[in-house]
Amino acid sequence: MAEASAADDRLVPGTWPEIHGALLRSPATATPPQVVFNSPPIIVGLYGVPGSGKTFLLKQLKHFLLQVVDIHRFMLYEGAEVIAHLTQGGLSAFQNLGEQKKVELRKLAIDKIKEECSARRHHAVVAGHYMFWAEGDNAGSSVMTQNDLDTFTHIVYLDIPPETILQQCQNSPDKRRPFNSADHLREWQQTEKTALRKFCRENGILFSVVVSQLDLPRKVLKLLLNFRDKGERYNQLLAERMLNEILFDEEVLDEEGQLETMLVVDADRTLAAADTGALFWKKLHSMRGSSEKDNPLEALFASQLGYSYKAFRQAALLYEELADDENFDDICQDVASGVTMYPELVSLLRAVAEEPHVRAVIVTCGLRRIWECVLSREGLLGRLQVIGGGRFDEVCVTPEVKAVLVERLRYVRKLRVWAFGDSPLDLQMLNKAHQAIIVVGEDLQRSQSMDGVLAQAIDNGSLRGARQAVLPSTASPRLDTVRLPLVRLTDPDFIDSVLSCSKPPTHSNLRHATEKSAAKLLMTPTRDATIAGPVLREAHNHIGRYLAIEFLADLIGVETYQMTHVQKHPTEGYRLQHEKETTIVALMRGGEGMALGVNDAFPLASFVHAGYAGDVKSHHLHGQSTVLLVDSVVNSGKTVVQFVQHIRSLSATIRIVVVAGVVHRQSVCRGTLSKTLASDENLSLVALRLSENKFTGTGTTDTGNRLFNTTRLP
Repeated sequence: MAEASAADDRLVPGTWPEIHGALLRSPATATPPQVVFNSPPIIVGLYGVPGSGKTFLLKQLKHFLLQVVDIHRFMLYEGAEVIAHLTQGGLSAFQNLGEQKKVELRKLAIDKIKEECSARRHHAVVAGHYMFWAEGDNAGSSVMTQNDLDTFTHIVYLDIPPETILQQCQNSPDKRRPFNSADHLREWQQTEKTALRKFCRENGILFSVVVSQLDLPRKVLKLLLNFRDKGERYNQLLAERMLNEILFDEEVLDEEGQLETMLVVDADRTLAAADTGALFWKKLHSMRGSSEKDNPLEALFASQLGYSYKAFRQAALLYEELADDENFDDICQDVASGVTMYPELVSLLRAVAEEPHVRAVIVTCGLRRIWECVLSREGLLGRLQVIGGGRFDEVCVTPEVKAVLVERLRYVRKLRVWAFGDSPLDLQMLNKAHQAIIVVGEDLQRSQSMDGVLAQAIDNGSLRGARQAVLPSTASPRLDTVRLPLVRLTDPDFIDSVLSCSKPPTHSNLRHATEKSAAKLLMTPTRDATIAGPVLREAHNHIGRYLAIEFLADLIGVETYQMTHVQKHPTEGYRLQHEKETTIVALMRGGEGMALGVNDAFPLASFVHAGYAGDVKSHHLHGQSTVLLVDSVVNSGKTVVQFVQHIRSLSATIRIVVVAGVVHRQSVCRGTLSKTLASDENLSLVALRLSENKFTGTGTTDTGNRLFNTTRLP
């Protein structure tokens, strides 16, 4: 072990094919186990001006890697040593070669490294130089080749303060450096960073600048392991895991354990008019007293990287480069304090938070921490969670990730999904949802590229049934309101459609004929605006009689009685079980027509008119076994529940059956009536049909007015 430790103190030159790399494996494993990679190895270029400490860092990384790496191994290379190994006469001979020959050897060196990593499936860190620049020269000379750019998957740049580099050089007088002043070093560093950032974007390489010297090896090691482990597939799985955790937490909170509907909502320019990413960079420049006003994300996403996974990873590295954890959180909180959510969406999300079967999740390509602060201020954080990124070790939310999450909710979790977004980044998500709402802000604040891609998606059929919510209402809509109809987020019907139950009610004591042909025929005259008065009352009578024969007879049961056959001999007939002990209560005025139809089917039953629950007296129930509460329409179910509660106060055990023509589906999916049905085993509901439409009529549309020709009344 002592020998091994001694060897570990340096990078040990080897022979081909290991070149001058240090093969790192778990010290507890003599022979490295077989590794199966699902993606090519990463090869990280380590750059910085001479004196930045690249060689020393490699030595420190070796020690740290030995402690944390098991089967995924790294090779550490000093670029100069690899070139020296390839050059007859070593590095000194290389220095005397012509430029063309030097370029060839540099290309050969990086090609050999790439070849070995590919063959052995090892990751690598390669320390090298971008350029040399003697002080006094007008410009430096780049030594990076296209082969380097074709090989590196990542580049880490050591941005050590020039004063520190000069001090370190003074402490190592044996090393010659081509500089004397901090100003020259600073200009050299800036030139290298600008050039490398450009080349990396053009060649799909992730570029990271490490600024702090504090615990530098561990910081770089954290980057390396992140680069190694967190590819695009890992990122997607991480996002799915976050979603699963949110769903699990929400179902624990769900009183009935039946999550049915999920709202997936974008954040920037959807929840609010603000672009919080732009505000972050503006605030950062202000804190630093910088005159710079550019948002680096604009240049990044305008590059050939576009809005790819690499682009979002690069954005995270930009945040990592320019703000430490404490500053990052401070800036996020400060930005959040200036963000005002659209009140319409606040109201909708608060309504969602009150429902046990509906949940919402914010999925943003922007900064998670900012939106957590915004939601916290609105009192929404907790019931509402945020999936978003920021730092390099967080999830990267890309357009593809948004779409995957919606697909998972819809096809794996079998939920009804509403998606809210504003930009082309949301289009894939909007396409996958059951319902797509495009949030449209003021002309100067909205996405300027959305109209074109939105029109194309609608015209080619990939986006169907989408609607637009214009916020504020004074803003102009996108496209036209024929292809993209308007919707008001505060419209009660819209809110009701969001909060509605997507699954059919599962109460065992609920029976209805919604899909039966008989129901379609019977309901037609009740919906015909030209029918009122006696004809409409007769239609209601038919419905009452149908429900009595079709459902109530089975639900309550029948009994036999003796009668005389038409052929003059005794025989058995059938009637409702305990028909004489049955009380029919007509909820006035709309319930009378149907109640009379029920009474036609059960002529021995008692009949009571009731305008409100108190009209049902104890003597109406005395000696009775069943109460039939009959109404034409049940919307919220509030009135019915009042009657049930009143009757229960008079008799705790009597059977109660609610008989209705139309019942709003939501009243038996959620709310007081649904809970009452679930908790009372002697309560049942029978309906001609369940309807998605919740409508309270007035004047000419009120059922009672239509039944009795009083439509002139308000």
